[in-house]
Amino acid sequence: MLDPSLYRDAMSRYAGHVQIVTTAHEGEKRGVTITAACSVSDNPAMVLACLNASNPNNAIFSKSGHFALNSLSADQVELANAFSGRDPAMTSEKRFAMGNWGELVTGAPVLMDARAAFDCRLVELKVMATHMILIGEVMGISTGEHKPALLYMDRGYHTL
Repeated sequence: MLDPSLYRDAMSRYAGHVQIVTTAHEGEKRGVTITAACSVSDNPAMVLACLNASNPNNAIFSKSGHFALNSLSADQVELANAFSGRDPAMTSEKRFAMGNWGELVTGAPVLMDARAAFDCRLVELKVMATHMILIGEVMGISTGEHKPALLYMDRGYHTL
């Protein structure tokens, strides 16, 4: 079996667009900084996002039936850090107090000044090893200013 630390080190060399995946259910909001997300289809419009399945707080994504994928700009590093989970004192309320959050169609929190935000109806959730894969049909889109993208590579933020 392959050593997980070797795998993580190799994957750290892979550039990923920094995004915050969000949801809301019964008055509770959840958001997580991720880099594993992509387009699945353009007809119908569908995206996927991957996040840690072992975190019990992420169960809300299966309960809510919707999520938003919010792509960050280079000037949103503070927001990326807030939603990363690195600071245990950063509550969900404090996270969502940062940024300009709204809603489009499904009720998932949408970052209104994201480079692009995809408001999705959850079509499928699949747990694969350590992560859950959310597949969503895009029900609404919001685009912000065309600014440089925030990327994560070599265990640090970069921009294009």
